[in-house]
Amino acid sequence: MVERIAFRGKYANEFTGMTVQDYEKLITSRQRRTIKRNATRLKQLLEVIEYNRTHKVTKPIKTHIREAVILPSWIGMKFAVHNGKEFKEIEITANMLGHRLGEFAFTTKRVQHSAPGISATRGSKFLSVK
Repeated sequence: MVERIAFRGKYANEFTGMTVQDYEKLITSRQRRTIKRNATRLKQLLEVIEYNRTHKVTKPIKTHIREAVILPSWIGMKFAVHNGKEFKEIEITANMLGHRLGEFAFTTKRVQHSAPGISATRGSKFLSVK
């Protein structure tokens, strides 16, 4: 059975013609405030998104704007979000609505330790670091 993802009672196909003003009624006040306060900063990003949509560009949109709230018009698009070192590619789905781009491009990765150091003895690898 195909999973149908809903956001606040609306499905992904209902978001296609929705404006930002209609979408603001569905999200929390914190997200609404972010959209209003960062409107000038997001203007360039929205222009790039509109250009890619009209010209049917398939390569990901590179951005450093991690605090951008994901809008319904972005569903199905690919973004390359900077995590401080490199660009992490993410594809926007309906269950990402209302979140920020930075939540899906992690800035830290899992630490994976290997063998003990050069001057360490074999028994010292079992001692705690504290």
